[in-house]
Amino acid sequence: MTGKLKIWVSRPLFPDVLARLAEHFDVDAEAIERKHSPEQVREKLLGVDAALLGLADRVNAQTLEGNERLRVVANLGVGYNNLDMPALTRGGVLACNTPDVLNESVADYAWALMLAAARRVGAAERWLRAGQWSGGMRFDDWLGVDVHGKTLGILGMGRIGQAIARRATGFDMPVIYHNRSRLPEAVERESRAVYVDKASLLRQSDHLILVLPYSRESHHAVGAAELGLMKRSAVLVNVARGGIVDDAALAVALRERRLAAAALDVFEGEPAVHPDLLDLDNVVLSPHIASASEDTRRAMAGLAADNVLAALGFGPRAGRPPTALNPEVMARWPAGGPR
Repeated sequence: MTGKLKIWVSRPLFPDVLARLAEHFDVDAEAIERKHSPEQVREKLLGVDAALLGLADRVNAQTLEGNERLRVVANLGVGYNNLDMPALTRGGVLACNTPDVLNESVADYAWALMLAAARRVGAAERWLRAGQWSGGMRFDDWLGVDVHGKTLGILGMGRIGQAIARRATGFDMPVIYHNRSRLPEAVERESRAVYVDKASLLRQSDHLILVLPYSRESHHAVGAAELGLMKRSAVLVNVARGGIVDDAALAVALRERRLAAAALDVFEGEPAVHPDLLDLDNVVLSPHIASASEDTRRAMAGLAADNVLAALGFGPRAGRPPTALNPEVMARWPAGGPR
């Protein structure tokens, strides 16, 4: 026994980040990527003071049952719909996430998906790799839709949405957006974005990118009815969360060519993908990797570690975790530390 606090890291992490944690904690870090059952998550959390979790690791009242020890869970991601916030707060457990450090990388990737879907990059590459170019190509083969000069729509205009909007300048694209609340005038000016209602956004967008957070209210925010309002020539991109788009309805719209193309980095029930999407050539699919640049993933891991260290009294931000979601629980911890 070392007398150190204990931390569970639920997925493989950069060795230098684990080494930084090991200065203050006994670290139980998973060496391979694996899916943990609710029972496994509960068992792991019972024996630690803190945890760094992937978005697939769900923490709720059941996984917290009987846990008198756990004080901090830090998500390796911006989203936290895997965390039951009321249950964590009732149990005095601090929750943290990793916002902002991935804004620019996700914005880059949203543009990559939009361009790939609009210009049919994925399907054309598969056709080339299959050796079909040797048979010749007609002048009107592989016609996509232009991006430059078209109207870019953004649903969910937080910091990632604003980063996406700023990139539209180089493509000479007018930008419209819809959000739960309108942005301040200065932010609209910087983003060169015009606020519209949701129906107008759907009808006017040539390219629509979704970056709103997932919640009960945003579930199937784009379903059959919303897809029916969009242009037949439009391209839809989802880099937000699975469940915001009704994937089954989207597959029907794409198959019936009521929408030109789509690109999805997130899916309902991922890692499962709706089978009808897999059969379509006018959709680009990627496995939830919008933040997957080395610099950004390192920044996310570093911020998650900073949150745990600070929450439990270590480092220059001791007592002030940078991105706590429910900091009020710390006031209920015993004087002199969380234990």
